[in-house]
Amino acid sequence: MPGREVLPSTLRRSPEKAQRTWEKTHDSAVETYGEGERAHRTAFAAVKHEFEKVGDHWEPKGRKGPSDEQAAGGGPTRRAPTAGGVDANASKEHLMGVARELDVAGRSSMTKPELVKAIQKANDRQTRKARGG
Repeated sequence: MPGREVLPSTLRRSPEKAQRTWEKTHDSAVETYGEGERAHRTAFAAVKHEFEKVGDHWEPKGRKGPSDEQAAGGGPTRRAPTAGGVDANASKEHLMGVARELDVAGRSSMTKPELVKAIQKANDRQTRKARGG
């Protein structure tokens, strides 16, 4: 199935480059692995190398590279926790800025791992809201 037809709603609200990255990677992964979860995971991994999830959409990270432990290790045999699109490898200062943008309460006293979880929770909340849920 062409990537444009199954493009996730969070990517529909994102820059065209993020959409193209997901579509091209998804279509290539479908040719290799077949349609399904693995093709979607592969496409999101490609997006996470250049974009981070902020609220209900994806924004450029400013640097290329893996966004969390799972993206850094990769491979089907090694499963690690994912940060759900949050750039867990970003500096604490960057995460504070994202938390400020998302109006995360209590952010000034949070550790870096706590910020990642709080941002992920805020992102999920905004995505649900944008989907009408």
